[in-house]
Amino acid sequence: MPEEIHYVGVLIALFIIPKVLQRFRIPSAISALGMGALLGLGFGLFVSDPTIEMLSLFGIVSLFLFAGLDIDFAELRAQSRILVWHLLIGTAMLVVVAVVVQAVFHLETRPAVLVSLALTTPSTGFILSSIKTFNLTEQEQFWVRSKAIGTELVALAALFLVMQSDSVLVFGRSLFLLAGLVIVLPMLFYLFARAVLPWAPDSEFAFLLMVAVVSAFFTRHLGVYYLVGAFVVGVVARRFESLPAMKSERMLSALDLFGSVFIPFYFFGAGLHLRREDFSLEALMVGVGFLLIMIPVRGLAITYHRQFAMGEKFWQATRVGVSILPTLVFTLVIAGILRDRFAVSPVIFGGLIIYTLANTMIPGLAFTGGKYRQRYLERRKQRMERGKENPATISGGSESTAE
Repeated sequence: MPEEIHYVGVLIALFIIPKVLQRFRIPSAISALGMGALLGLGFGLFVSDPTIEMLSLFGIVSLFLFAGLDIDFAELRAQSRILVWHLLIGTAMLVVVAVVVQAVFHLETRPAVLVSLALTTPSTGFILSSIKTFNLTEQEQFWVRSKAIGTELVALAALFLVMQSDSVLVFGRSLFLLAGLVIVLPMLFYLFARAVLPWAPDSEFAFLLMVAVVSAFFTRHLGVYYLVGAFVVGVVARRFESLPAMKSERMLSALDLFGSVFIPFYFFGAGLHLRREDFSLEALMVGVGFLLIMIPVRGLAITYHRQFAMGEKFWQATRVGVSILPTLVFTLVIAGILRDRFAVSPVIFGGLIIYTLANTMIPGLAFTGGKYRQRYLERRKQRMERGKENPATISGGSESTAE
């Protein structure tokens, strides 16, 4: 069978099967990852395939480029007091979890911190692309975005510090090069706006994507993976006033459409890199342990903080806390780094994968059930208004028969 047929089959499957499975409350990212695992583990197809890896690169770049573009620093400053406390709580949690992980799994400091990052950092790109399905109010969406973005900024800084802490010389060199990237990017945008854009209108998206890919390779060469470069480009583009189109709704919509094509390939490629030994009984037990400990800790930390700082009711604060639980992309990235750079055991790697697959499904399950309950209450209210039911019927035991 021609090789092109395989790619066409994967393309069709990635656009159809996840959409079908969404009706069963399975996120499309999980479906794509599962398809990759099935083809890789079951049939040995597309493993280390350069075409899939390139498409996967476009996916991860678009995810973090979108996350960087979506940062509104004015909004963050407006709620800085609450966000600072949120970040302090998150940083304390990161340190405590790292200490516990180091003691339990007998890891060195750097891999222990990476495991802690994988357990505590929300996947901002995934959350932003899925937030419309969570049935949240505008205010709740704002807080989910702000808290996820703020946490990811701290996590990316911690990731850079951990990955470049081999020596003072290595850290200084990498910091100098990263600072150089931050300085050069505005110059590139300025040159593009003055020398290219007047003669090539509507080329902003292509330029932005090109710069993001090149920057992603640059930071990958530094040893901090592609996501840092793409994220930095998004942040710089957002703040570059001479190109307002870079942060326009049109640009975000174009990037969203681009991501809808290539992001599934990132998760598909991540599934291809899974191995049979990653899903042993020990890995399952570790993953379940992560879930039983980290999900309540992370969710309740956000909930209680919002109750204390903003006076929200428990169920209102919980909606924001549950929305920030998914760690899919960040955990996949760090799990790969842990396996490739620090040679952690398949038990820890598999436990992280099981943990992130499960926590990614929680918001969809929680909010879908809430949506059905809301629809039920709306229908009941309509029946009351039409006079088909009365308050006595609703509060009494005949409610089930009326329904």
